[in-house]
Amino acid sequence: MSRTAEVGPPLDAPAPDPTPRGAGQVLTMSTIAFTLLFAAWLMFGVLGVPIRDEFGLSDVQLSWLSAVAILNGSLWRLPAGILADRYGGRAVFTVLLLVTAVFSYLVAQAQSYAMLLVLAFAVGFAGNAFTAGIAWNSAWFPRRHQGFALGVFGAGNVGASVTKFIGPVLIAGTAGSAYLGFVEGGWRLVPVIYAVLLTAVTVALWMLTPRHDRKPGAGRSVREQLIPLREVRVWRFSLYYTAVFGAYVALSAWLPKYYLDNFGVSLSTAALLTATFIFPASLLRPVGGWFSDRLGARRVMYWTLGVMLVTTFILMMPDGHVVVNVQESFDPSGTNEVLPYSIGLVPFAILVFVLGCAMGIGKAAVYKHIPEYFPADVGAVGGLVGMLGALGGFFLPPLFAYTTAWTGLPSATFFVLFLLTLACSVWMHWTVVHMLNQQSPELATHFETPQPQQAGTSMEGIR
Repeated sequence: MSRTAEVGPPLDAPAPDPTPRGAGQVLTMSTIAFTLLFAAWLMFGVLGVPIRDEFGLSDVQLSWLSAVAILNGSLWRLPAGILADRYGGRAVFTVLLLVTAVFSYLVAQAQSYAMLLVLAFAVGFAGNAFTAGIAWNSAWFPRRHQGFALGVFGAGNVGASVTKFIGPVLIAGTAGSAYLGFVEGGWRLVPVIYAVLLTAVTVALWMLTPRHDRKPGAGRSVREQLIPLREVRVWRFSLYYTAVFGAYVALSAWLPKYYLDNFGVSLSTAALLTATFIFPASLLRPVGGWFSDRLGARRVMYWTLGVMLVTTFILMMPDGHVVVNVQESFDPSGTNEVLPYSIGLVPFAILVFVLGCAMGIGKAAVYKHIPEYFPADVGAVGGLVGMLGALGGFFLPPLFAYTTAWTGLPSATFFVLFLLTLACSVWMHWTVVHMLNQQSPELATHFETPQPQQAGTSMEGIR
């Protein structure tokens, strides 16, 4: 395994590169397209409830409906990043938008659970736009602006809130109606609207972005592009991303049901409360990129994981009380209930909001690492990190369902997230301590801004 330098930049570093003309159009259109694709990708988080009622699904069946969409939005992230480096993000985004539009329309025609599973999986292609966009924007922005630019693009995650806002209103207001003679109202109208919007954005993106795209991977073999994936740090970044993005995706789909089942709110209220998690987890991503550009990505990750540990620890505590056996002379029942604990709707929503803030900042910090360490391989490395992180969003909803069923505790959802965050914290801190033990302590303030890959002594070694 190669050993790469992680010390600060050389004193004779060249002057910063200017931002090329056309970068603004790329960032704007890729963000708009990603926002819409993300909305289509996670639409089953809200549509799932009326679908469950219409088809008579169990909670586990419903969780798999969201999970298969997330799975397909994860599997192809590595190829999507590589293709964006080789052929340009403009071409990759065009294909993803059109494919998602077709399958989104077909969702409205589904007549069985099996058909819904197949179409939900197909719509999941939309999720692969993330790594294509990361590679595309990295190619157009200089290093000093990459954290912020990638954060702005990543804020397209807010698309998950689009369905949360428009879905319940459209479903309730159009149920039982028909449009143009063949489009049914209710939940079936939502994917049709997405299909139309996706097609319109495809045309706008093709017309407004630079025709001569940047392709940093052109002329390189796939084998060359995959070489950096041998680095252990790539897999460590993937675990971080599972905690800040995979868990975000899982909770975006899981929280509406959690609010419905545990707090007795309406679907529209559950959707709005879920949006208070999604908005900060998405819109604070540019803030996370800005902090990472100036303070260092690893320092931002320390704060992110710390806040996540505190919030998930509180949220995982089950409602209940301690039962103490007492002498019969003091209490004829022989028991006494002490230390009652329960969490109400408002404090729960506040804690979930804080958790979303931490995830939003952390998502940008993870991806700030990638162009720093692998400037020529953002597509491949970002693709693997995005793929494995998003796969967490596939595995976590069923894990939430099974863990809740095994324990009988809805708060087991957050126990799973607490363990995941703890694993990330331990691995990251062990890496930093190991790194500083191998090098002079005076280098401790320089590990945030590594040089591009080169031969030499590694502060982090093979870890």
